[in-house]
Parts: sequence; structure tokens; C-alpha cells
Amino acid sequence: MKEKKRVFCSWSGGKDSSLACYKAMKEGFEVSYLLNLLAEDGKRERAHGTRPFLLQLQSEVIGIPIVQVNASWEGYESKFKHAVEELKSEGVEGGVFGDIDLIEHRKWVERVCEDLEIVPILPLWGLDPEDVLLEFIEEGFEAIVVATRIKEEWLGRKIDKHFIDDLKKFDFHLSGESGEYHTFVINGPIFKRGIKVGGLKRMHVGENWFLDIKEGERE
Repeated sequence: MKEKKRVFCSWSGGKDSSLACYKAMKEGFEVSYLLNLLAEDGKRERAHGTRPFLLQLQSEVIGIPIVQVNASWEGYESKFKHAVEELKSEGVEGGVFGDIDLIEHRKWVERVCEDLEIVPILPLWGLDPEDVLLEFIEEGFEAIVVATRIKEEWLGRKIDKHFIDDLKKFDFHLSGESGEYHTFVINGPIFKRGIKVGGLKRMHVGENWFLDIKEGERE
């Protein structure tokens, strides 16, 4: 039997990285690590604003170890590369990314992976954004909105077909590829147990609203 290629998954805790991870597993890759970059002070997830312990909780219920690295936006690439170099020493040969259709993101992924001499794996690339959301839902994933610059009322909403209908009222990428909204996944086919969240507080920072989740536990 051919040995599975060991890979890491670039992990935000949201819907796209979760679905990409799942699809990579179905394609026969062994996802050995989740790689997550935090803000420079280590207090929040770099893009989604989620508290680090929540991503650690995801790692526990999924059963894949997570590597978390603090980085500024300026130092993001160098910190990312350094972390991957360490994972390569553990036998990792590729990286899974949840990008869908932003060409500048794909160019970055391919350039960095080429520098690192690893294989870039983009299971969602080129798929219709609505199809990505529907697959996420139909495969049994559950997620809530934790950040948005569109409507404060979306915070805490479940990703379901009613939410997709609301998204269609606006003129932007349905998967929020440019950061219109971000999510936190609380259950799904890669989870051994679900996550229950609490201590919710809405925060307004710049142009964005965030859902600060202060409590989380295994269901």
C-alpha cells in the first residue's frame, strides 16, 4: 500500500480551512499538523480575531496537533516559512490551503511553497463560492460568524442556507474571500466531538465587528 503524503493544513479555525482539510483527507493526504498564525502579541488569531484557546480546542476534538506562531503582518511570511521548515523536519511534504479564487492568494501560496520545496494543495480552488458553502453545510459542518464588516447582526449566526440567502442580497464573494465575514467551526465530519461556546461579547474594532468568545468546551 502506498504511504500517504504527510501535510499540514494552514488553519484559521474557519469554514474554508476546515473544508479544505476534510477534502484533503478524503483525497488521501495525511494531515499531520494544523498551522495557525496569531497576532504579534499572541492574544488573537491573525485574521479572525479568535482567542487561541479556541483553536487549541478545535485541535483537541479533531485529534490533529496545532502549531501556533505569533507574527506581525510584516513578519508573516518569514514566520510562516520558519514554522513550515520545522514541520518538514517531522516529515511534512505539503501544505493544504483553503483559498478559492483570489489569484494573489494563490500566487503567494505557490511562491512560498516553491521556496520551501513543498507541494501546495488547494482543494477548494476554482469551485463556485455558493457550492463551497453548500458542501460545507451538506457534509455536516457547523460554524458561526465571528467577524464581519457588513452587518453586526450577523455575529453568532449559524452558517446555513438561510444565511446564504442573506449573503446574496449583497454584492460580494459569498464565501467572504476578501474578509467580508469570518467564521469559527464548532462541529463537523473531522471533529470527534462538537464545541460549545459561551461568554459571547460583540466588539467593534475599526471597520469590523468581532464576536469575542470567552468560553469554550467539548460537548
